[in-house]
Amino acid sequence: MESSINKVINIPELNIAFFSFAFHFIWEFIQIPTYAGMAELNHWQGVLVCTQATFGDVGIALIAFWAASLFVRSRQWIRPLTPLPLSVYLLTGLMLTVALEFVYTKITHRWTYSELMPLVPPLDTGLSPLLQWIIVPLLVVFVVQRQVRD
Repeated sequence: MESSINKVINIPELNIAFFSFAFHFIWEFIQIPTYAGMAELNHWQGVLVCTQATFGDVGIALIAFWAASLFVRSRQWIRPLTPLPLSVYLLTGLMLTVALEFVYTKITHRWTYSELMPLVPPLDTGLSPLLQWIIVPLLVVFVVQRQVRD
């Protein structure tokens, strides 16, 4: 009989959330120079901003995970991994990222890009958040695939 701890460890959403938080948190700090004013914040303000952004990233990751799960009608799509749910996962995360970056940089002006941020047309979305939503989710899936057992 599987122990309670193993049952919890095998919940794919918990793994997605945990590893997404860890990897996105690191990414948020790496991309600080590409957002205006971030490098000038005091240490704890920067940590707070990056932590808040990371919680948003985890939310996007979970929405993307559930979209892929709905698409293939299984929360266990990571094992075995196939291209279709992975594509839905990545595309959902990318679409949400583009939409949120547009809202926050063009409509609400919650943040702005620094001159170091390359922009990707047609919406002038920053390259760093786009790369974040390709690289980090692939890394998360790679790790979670090894963590979750059948």
